[in-house]
Amino acid sequence: MKYKKIVKGIFKERPNRFIAHVEIDGKLEIVHVKNTGRCKEILKPGVTVYLEESDNPKRKTKYDLVAAVKEELPCDNKIINIDSQVPNQVADEWLKKGNVFSENAVIKREVTYGDSRFDFYIEDGERKAFLEVKGVTLEHDGRASFPDAPTLRGVKHINELIKCMEEGYEAYILFVIQMKGIKSFSPNDETHSEFGGALRSAVKAGVKVVAMDCEVRENGLEIRDEVEVRLHGRGDKE
Repeated sequence: MKYKKIVKGIFKERPNRFIAHVEIDGKLEIVHVKNTGRCKEILKPGVTVYLEESDNPKRKTKYDLVAAVKEELPCDNKIINIDSQVPNQVADEWLKKGNVFSENAVIKREVTYGDSRFDFYIEDGERKAFLEVKGVTLEHDGRASFPDAPTLRGVKHINELIKCMEEGYEAYILFVIQMKGIKSFSPNDETHSEFGGALRSAVKAGVKVVAMDCEVRENGLEIRDEVEVRLHGRGDKE
């Protein structure tokens, strides 16, 4: 996945979850933040950020903040993509390459089933599956976790996936980790224990949990390697 036009800036502050103040070529700009999560450990005053410039003259803001540099990442590439709309797009590209299902699989996006709308519905021969995608930007000591804020919607999706399993479908949760250098992935029980409990219940019920990291560039990202899923909390011992 690639953005059309990327510019570099210096992050100054985030007055609310929707906008940020960023210095671009010496000028302070009000930009749209494409992530309503907290991102406090990423968006710190003075960090380098990357923004997509819009060609829509009717927009209130000219730029979307889509990525930031995090020096603490344990890898050469320190860029984290924080665009919450991108995980579904890169997941679509990844699935169509024959990952999890065959290259001949019929893949549909945004499909309603029961009381939920799932990111993907896949038919592959006799296989029928629902797949939900979660973008991950939270990292600590090389370990990724989700969520970075309580998510009742996320819990609802997990419980609905369990119902899908009970009704004969395959069910998947794909955590797209929007960075490199990650050793493992775990649910963030410290922030939302209900989500962690629901995820563990889902695995016991047969829902498959997959975590994949991404190769991130200033102008885009692509799903790369599988990351170990650990269902305990971040503070547990190795």
